[in-house]
Amino acid sequence: MDPISDMLSTMRNAVAKKKERVDVPFSGVKMNIAKVLKDEGFVSGYKMMKNESAKVPDKRGFIRITLKYTQDKRPVITGLKRVSRPGLRVYRPYDEIPRVRAAFGVTILSTSKGLLTDAEARKQKVGGEVLCQVW
Repeated sequence: MDPISDMLSTMRNAVAKKKERVDVPFSGVKMNIAKVLKDEGFVSGYKMMKNESAKVPDKRGFIRITLKYTQDKRPVITGLKRVSRPGLRVYRPYDEIPRVRAAFGVTILSTSKGLLTDAEARKQKVGGEVLCQVW
């Protein structure tokens, strides 16, 4: 299965259960997605953790993402959508990047300049693969 979809589904389920944090297996792309979500204010933080359990043979570790909630315990993330997937890649030039919920959300793209939000990609005039949308 698609590791980015797994990450988004894990976060979606954790938000539905009002969990404080979620752990996802480490990869560079997932770490960069977590960084973009932190920069955009959708999550409180993220941290690379070592896997110290003898039961799990994976030595790469995992990413611990701390979810963010409002004062009245409502989640900041109300929706996550995977756009490009292994069976259907979605690429867009900078002037055709989709907007999310009238700019209340963010589209994350994989570009030649790294992972960027839709606003940054338009500003730098670079297109790329539309990974996911968060609102």
